[in-house]
Amino acid sequence: MTVTSSLPARAGWHPVREADATLVAQLADDLARRIDDQGLRPGTRLPSIRKMAEQSGVSRFTVVEAYDRLVARGLVQSRRGAGFFVRARSAPLAPTGTPPGAIETPARIDIAWLLRSMFRDSATSGMPGGAGLLPPDWLDPEMVAGAVRAVGRSVRSQLVSYGHPQGYGQLRQQIAFMLQEQGLPAHPDRNLLTTNGVTHGLDLVARHLVQPGDTVLVEDPAWFVIFGRLAAFGARVIGVPRGPGGSDIALLEQYAAEHKPKLFIVNSSVHNPTGHTMPAGAAYDILRVAERHDFMVVEDDTYGELHPGGATRLAELDRFHRVVLVGGFSKMLAASLRVGYVAANEQLVQKLADLKMLAGLTSCELGERVVHRVLADGQYRRHIERVRARVDDARARCMKGLLKLGLTVPHEPPSGMFLWADCGRDSEAVAREAADRGMLLAPGTLFSPAQAPSTMLRFSVTMVDSAPMWRELAALLPPRAA
Repeated sequence: MTVTSSLPARAGWHPVREADATLVAQLADDLARRIDDQGLRPGTRLPSIRKMAEQSGVSRFTVVEAYDRLVARGLVQSRRGAGFFVRARSAPLAPTGTPPGAIETPARIDIAWLLRSMFRDSATSGMPGGAGLLPPDWLDPEMVAGAVRAVGRSVRSQLVSYGHPQGYGQLRQQIAFMLQEQGLPAHPDRNLLTTNGVTHGLDLVARHLVQPGDTVLVEDPAWFVIFGRLAAFGARVIGVPRGPGGSDIALLEQYAAEHKPKLFIVNSSVHNPTGHTMPAGAAYDILRVAERHDFMVVEDDTYGELHPGGATRLAELDRFHRVVLVGGFSKMLAASLRVGYVAANEQLVQKLADLKMLAGLTSCELGERVVHRVLADGQYRRHIERVRARVDDARARCMKGLLKLGLTVPHEPPSGMFLWADCGRDSEAVAREAADRGMLLAPGTLFSPAQAPSTMLRFSVTMVDSAPMWRELAALLPPRAA
């Protein structure tokens, strides 16, 4: 039965004008508590805006805002011409089988499982073993928050309009300047396009260049997500072995002659998962093979900023003739700040911009303005140096810890946030056992397009100070017999 009587505000409640919480928040929270405690039952009509303002000693504007917050929370409903009424509460959802922060133990380790597990609430476990993100306290959230506040103060109408399809112009200018300092012939209008992160950039390139049945060459090992994207486009994915000295050029030549690939996707600087950077000679060799067999090269620069400098990029050598460079800022600023870019020849960038409009209509200018503010304020370079120093220190300490546990790292990486270690066992079985213990480990089989069995594991150096992680690893990986 609907209760229509209007109840006064609770006796004893009054606004606290010097409190941290605003008057709107105080009133909304007080009413929400009364609803939760059944002091205001479903169907009860709240006092009118005028009456509540008089009883509480606040303005009508404050009451309107507080009531709107209750509507947004689903606690109150507004009935035109009748007022605001307490909404009937729905039954709570039944708990799922996997509690927050827990890792589901799969029958088989696959890419979908690893991605689902990476996005769990890992804060409750304290064991960040397999994710590809840097912890918030290693980054600078206040720098990003300051940029958000500055953007909010400086723009008004632009926040409610579409952004430029090719990306926020001033951000493209900053990116062009940054790439030019690295020796790349970037121009903000001719050969740059912003994206919603590196993954989006790679997706646009693959959508445009790859048709069902086409062959795409990738590195082996390599970032596993791209395997799934290419398979979704109907591509045939073939792996080219990658070592500390770069790609296996003889096999690259052979595969290019046999399969006539459309693309070769490489991670030249700070390779994921090994951390190695390709020497200049190996980069030249790749470009010569690409020229002979007429395929494009996509250079994934996701972790390139963790390199101390001086790395030779394929795009620098090629001058964007047949190389497409894809980079972004999410890893170094904030995972939820999805801003990246594609740099390529002018004709290709225009086609990718058209495809971007068809898929998402425009750019997310708010996020792009935030990144521009960080870059333009001159903080980014020093920030990268601080993050790189912390990652390098963590990698050295992690290396010692893994060796102490009996794992081996065949080729110690000079940079980056990953260690590619041999556990001497089937790493997929180890990853399943780790999941039982609440740890997320990435087995080597996922990093091969052929999904071949592997004894390799990818470790993130962010685990360096996680005592629970090291205890569980010691129990999971007993020393090998001599």
